[in-house]
Amino acid sequence: MRKKVVSPAHRRAAAQQVVGAGLCSGRAACRFLRLARSTYRYRGRPATAAEEQLQKRLRELSEENPRYGYRRIAALLRQEGWPVGKRQIQRLRRLEGKRVPPTKRKLIRRGVSTGLPTTATHRNHVWTWDFIADATVRGGPLRILTILDEYTRQCHVLRVDRALRAQDVLAWLRKAIEQQGAPEYLRSDNGSEFIARIVQRWLRENHIKTIYIEPGSPWQNGFVESFHGRFRDECLNQEQLWTLTEARVVIGDFRCKYNQQRPHSRLGYLSPERFAAQLSPSPAPVGLRPPGAGDGQNQNQKLT
Repeated sequence: MRKKVVSPAHRRAAAQQVVGAGLCSGRAACRFLRLARSTYRYRGRPATAAEEQLQKRLRELSEENPRYGYRRIAALLRQEGWPVGKRQIQRLRRLEGKRVPPTKRKLIRRGVSTGLPTTATHRNHVWTWDFIADATVRGGPLRILTILDEYTRQCHVLRVDRALRAQDVLAWLRKAIEQQGAPEYLRSDNGSEFIARIVQRWLRENHIKTIYIEPGSPWQNGFVESFHGRFRDECLNQEQLWTLTEARVVIGDFRCKYNQQRPHSRLGYLSPERFAAQLSPSPAPVGLRPPGAGDGQNQNQKLT
């Protein structure tokens, strides 16, 4: 339950404690703890005037720079002309109880993937979702949810709001599935909205497998990152968004233009909707309502 007694100072303190409690004599305590009797009787001399000034200056520098360790404090003292070493400053700081609190490491949360990394081979095979951040001219935050089909490049959801929680993300995913059919896989990063229990439980109940990329590896989610690059370059950097309502209108218009008109080089310079119209219907996973007649022909319905 206690720290291991190793150093002579620790052994002297332990011996003084048991002798003070009347458990044994000083001679016996030194024998049990293998401590020299001269060490047990040692009493340090009082600090000199120079040492007191050094300790005072040490306290001042430590209070002025609370994130500086003993090495930096020793360097500052040497710059002022004090003939000190880093071990001496380390010992004096310990006596003063000065210690730099360690930086709390961020706990990286990771979602549990239920599917292997895969390349989309047909519509509704792999969807990807992510967030992109922006702000209004007045400084208000904008958080935009993107849901994209990796095969057809269709943007099913481009929802902007001040903040989006896991429940909001799940609600917009349901709306996209009602209109487009359900995907077999969902690819995303390890954002808190995507690894929330309510989201993972709903996906598990509806037989949608998850693919979570490695932390700090956005290139593993390249389709949505590429879309975000086009979205920022062609919309967010071109428009001045003053209010949330204006942002929703402008971003909604961009989504319609992207799906219906914008030629996509990877689709033979067809728009995503024209490319999807040439494909045969794809079945939805068990447990989810399949898309309407034509599977992909109702892309013009705008999510609001």
